[in-house]
Order: sequence, then structure tokens, then C-alpha cells
Amino acid sequence: MTQPSTKPHAEAIARLASSWRACLESATPASAALARGLGAHGSSFADAFYATLLDDPRAARFLSVDQVRGRLHPNLQEWLRDLLDAGIAGVDELIATNLQVGLVHARIGIPVDLVNRGIRVLREAMLTRLADSGEEPAKVYGAISLINASLDLALESMTLAYTDAQDRSSRADAAYRLFSLAHNIGTERERQRALLLDWENDLLYALASGSEAASGLLSESEFGLWFLHKGIPIIGQSNDTDHVRALMAEVDEQLGLASADGVARPTAEAVVAIRTRLSAIRKMLASLLERVGELEAGSDTLTRLLTRRFLPTVLRREIELADTHGHAFSIVVMDMDGFKAINDTYGHDVGDRVLQHVATLLSQAVRSSDYVFRLGGEEFLIVLVGTAQQQALKIADGLRQRIRQRPVTLNDGSQLQLSASLGVAGYDGHPDYEPLLNRADQAMYAAKRMGRDRVELAPPREYPGPR
Repeated sequence: MTQPSTKPHAEAIARLASSWRACLESATPASAALARGLGAHGSSFADAFYATLLDDPRAARFLSVDQVRGRLHPNLQEWLRDLLDAGIAGVDELIATNLQVGLVHARIGIPVDLVNRGIRVLREAMLTRLADSGEEPAKVYGAISLINASLDLALESMTLAYTDAQDRSSRADAAYRLFSLAHNIGTERERQRALLLDWENDLLYALASGSEAASGLLSESEFGLWFLHKGIPIIGQSNDTDHVRALMAEVDEQLGLASADGVARPTAEAVVAIRTRLSAIRKMLASLLERVGELEAGSDTLTRLLTRRFLPTVLRREIELADTHGHAFSIVVMDMDGFKAINDTYGHDVGDRVLQHVATLLSQAVRSSDYVFRLGGEEFLIVLVGTAQQQALKIADGLRQRIRQRPVTLNDGSQLQLSASLGVAGYDGHPDYEPLLNRADQAMYAAKRMGRDRVELAPPREYPGPR
């Protein structure tokens, strides 16, 4: 289920390759040999590179000391050797490698200035060693020119892929926002208003009866999860959405000290302040959602679910929330069992009805804060927000049973039994969403191999980080 690679324009790559070959052709054999000799000092260069990156607090999201020691340090040394040993025949492969590095950097959102700073420190370390080599000046100058050009071209390759991927992501983000705004927004508005009212009524009942409020914190309620995980991406980050979040935080604060089991017991005084803020939240939410235009684009025409194109947008948002707020999330990949046989036996009209039926079951079973995608064919994906892996496993099995227990009624009144195989993977802190998707996909295929109509959990796995 790997996403299609984002590729920069062929013309730009061709120009880059031509410049790189010209750079290598202009270097004298002696200068090229001197530059290649720096590969023996790759470990110290990698030390300088990662010391610089780890010194920046922003790098904590992408790098850890264990990652650097275990995988990234050797990877950088290998990258340096490939760069220094490059010949004219290997330019295309070298560019492809650096394009891939740029794509990974874009996917995980590593700051460009952080990479540029690391390359600058790497360059300084290499040029200092050349200057202290004691070789004749002409040879040293040629090696310096070659290294400068090689590093610049490698960085240009990364930036080319990075910029192209970011542009595509920005367009997808904008399209997702517009689609979400237009997609059943009236129904969504009423649903969230009802959830907020239910939370308030539960609080008032608890106060009147002297019992514990079962609603818990507003930020952890179904409305709170929807607003953080879906509402803000749909509406767009603004001072108004920040104000709603601040009001929610004040509501939680007014609930006062929680009991040992984490269930809040609000006082009468607190409820007055809470209701004032809830009223303000309702008014702001209505105002924000009234800005919606009438736009229909981006949904799967058959099931009305989100399409694959919006998956990176959602996952980048969830990874950011997981890293900054500690919100766990999990992925469930689901594939209908024997769907080809259904199409072959009953025809594609029945196959389409099955997909619509399953889409409805999934949409009704998950919370409004969760996401349901149709990836294509008979494959679906669910993003369970605020949900750790073991809890997601139980939810996925509930979805499996729901599909099993609710057959499709055919035109002749007969019942068509359905089943599905599901794979579950929880977010484990890796900033790149692709390994997470692949783990869930592999777990789903394991469920297929083990007999179908079952749920499998993806095993933990270590991933190489970005160079």
C-alpha cells in the first residue's frame, strides 16, 4: 500500500545531471583522488554533522541518540563515500538517492534549515581537513572545488524533491479542507452541537443528583477529539480556533481536581463558569462553520468516503498531535474477503452495493473524530485518533464482527454474508507515516494468510531514520 512517489520535473533532473557530470569531468584525477581520500574520515564527519543537528531542540522529533548510533551514523558515512567516489556513470543513481532523501525529509517535515546547517558543518569539517593535508595547493584547490560542487548538487537534488513534495502536499491539504467543508457539513454541525449539549447535560445531571460526572474532560470528549483532530484541519488554524481551544482548556480547568479514578466532580460554582464558556464555544463554532461554501470535490463517488489523496494530510496532522500533545493514534487497514468472487457471481452492481453497505457500517461504527478512507477497490483504512494499539485491536475486531453480522440483502430477498480481514498498527513515534501504513498493510495480509475473517496486530519494527 505504498503511496506513489512524488517525482520532480524530468527537465530539472536532467539539468541537474548535466551539471553534475560537468563537475566530475572538470576535476583532475589528482584532485578527485584527494577528495575520495576523505571517505576514510567519514566517522568524524558524521560526528560533526549529527552533533550539530542534535544540538537543535527541534531535532528531538526526528532524531534520537540511539537512532544516530545504530543507523543514521553509518548511513551518513555510506552517503559520503558514494558522493566522494562518484563517477560520471553513477550520476543518475546518485541523484535518485538524494531525491529519495529529499522525499523522506518532506514526508516527516524535517526543517530545511536544519539539513542545510548540517551540510554546512559537514562541508567545513571536510574543507578544513583538506586545507591541513599538506598537499600542493593546486591539488587541494581542485579537491575543494569538487567537494563544494558535489555537496551543493546533492543538496539541490534533495531540495528539488522536498519542494515538489511540499507543493503537492500543500495542494492536497487545501483540497482536503475544501472537500471537508462541503461534505455533509450541515449534518456534522448538528452532530457536534448535540455532542457538546450531551456533555453539558451530563454535567448538570451529575450536579443535581450528587453523582459523579461520566462525561470526563471536555478536551477528551467526543466533541473535543473531533475539534482537535478534524475541526481545526477542516476550518483552518486561526485565532478563532485557538480561542475555542483556550475555552475548552478553561472548562477542563474549572472542573477542578479529579477523583482518583480520573472522573471529575464539578462544584456548583464551577458549572456556572463552565456553562458560560460552553455557550461561547457554541457561538464560535456556529460562526466558523457558517463560513462554509458549497463545494463538492475529493470524495469517493461510490462510497462518499475520503480518498487516498487526503491520507498524507490526515496522517501528518495526527503525527504532529501525537508528538506535541501525546495523543496516540492507530491505523486499521481492512480488505473485504472474497470480493472478486462476489463480482464474478453476482455482478458489479452487487459489488458496488456491498462497498456502499460496508462504508456505511464503518462510518456509523467509528467516532466523529475518526477518519474512514476508501483506498481503492475493496480496501478501506480507518484512522483511530486518541487510540492506542491494544484498544484499536478491540475496535477493529468489533468492526469485523459488525460486518460479519450484517449481511447485504439482495434483490431476491436472499442474504449475502460478508467478512473482512483487518490489520492494526499503532503509531510508535517514527515521524514518517509510510512505515506505519506498511505495517498495517502487512498485518492485514497476515490475517488473509491465516484464514481471513480475522484481525492481526502488526509486530513492532525498527525503522531507519532520515539521513
